[in-house]
Amino acid sequence: MTAVLAAATLLLTAGCSSGDGGSSGGAGNAPTSRTTGQPEPSQRAGEDAPPAKGSVQVLRTVATGLSTPWGLAPLPDGDLLVSSRDDGTIVRVDDRTGRKTELGEVPGVSPAGEGGLLGVALSPDYASDHMVYAYFTSASDNRVVRMLYDEKKPSGEQLGAPDTIFRGIPKGVIHNGGRIAFGPDKMLYVGTGESGDTGLSQDRRSPGGKILRLTPEGEPAPGNPFPDSPVYSYGHRNVQGLAWDTRQRLFASEFGQNTWDELNAIKPGDNYGWPQAEGRSDESDFHNPIAQWTTEEASPSGIAYAEGSVWMAGLRGQRLWRVPLKGTEASAEPQAFLEGEYGRLRTVVPAGGDRLWLTTSNTDGRGNPEDGDDRILEVRVK
Repeated sequence: MTAVLAAATLLLTAGCSSGDGGSSGGAGNAPTSRTTGQPEPSQRAGEDAPPAKGSVQVLRTVATGLSTPWGLAPLPDGDLLVSSRDDGTIVRVDDRTGRKTELGEVPGVSPAGEGGLLGVALSPDYASDHMVYAYFTSASDNRVVRMLYDEKKPSGEQLGAPDTIFRGIPKGVIHNGGRIAFGPDKMLYVGTGESGDTGLSQDRRSPGGKILRLTPEGEPAPGNPFPDSPVYSYGHRNVQGLAWDTRQRLFASEFGQNTWDELNAIKPGDNYGWPQAEGRSDESDFHNPIAQWTTEEASPSGIAYAEGSVWMAGLRGQRLWRVPLKGTEASAEPQAFLEGEYGRLRTVVPAGGDRLWLTTSNTDGRGNPEDGDDRILEVRVK
């Protein structure tokens, strides 16, 4: 662990401090965002691409005054559960009034650097089991837990004791991953980082630098590409965005180091190249991104799918990116919205139809908080 932390600290001081997840300085004469890769014929056939140009309209500010918000999970009644990275708490936000009610503090959270209480997700059987899942950094590792949410108890005491379902994900000052989401198959997908130890991404025995696929109990999910392994894809640097399209295809965002941030279409068992490749590569063994950006334009965290496009929140880039899709490829150049208007953008979650929930991340130590930060926005997209 000392070696991992030392490596993470070295990488942080080498210039990986301006994003959240390791995006560092500029890319010299590198061009701006561009789509990459060639679609397979089966991906093009029978699928209509959305318009090349879209739009974003901010409908309202749902809530203000949030402390280091990271994960967001909509409840069945429309209210929102939001995790605080540094406070280690989960709050419930009333969708109509913005009123915040603390469920409780998650025991064992050890916030430092990019670590803390990160992603949250509801059980696919939430209506009957009332389980809330969370990804957090402990004193020794990153782990996934589940907790009973009892609304009948007093505020601050509504979270049951955490049941750890998966542990041993490497932790570091940087690159802790943290996004969790249940897929259409009701399996739990987990985006992890390599904690600054780049060799972990190519080591399929390590859960670092991977997308993991687990049962709700934390076991390797049936049908995973490697026998008895939780690893779904590997060769990642730091995955903080997971989303599925209407045909149940998985997409993931990934922080680059100095040159290219990525949006990837995830294929089970594929190698996404890090640390040998950052962005598009000529190596046939590596799966190329469908779109890439210079690190100052993106530093991507959460993503969501709506209206035929992937919408990607940019931290250092301070903008919301639209990537229109045809199959598993970008059908037009990515388009940026809200550039610099709300500062750093962390999480984007479908809110139904053409609407998204969008959170800012200006109180995370790397932004410039203004009055009301951090906040949740409701936006309409097309």
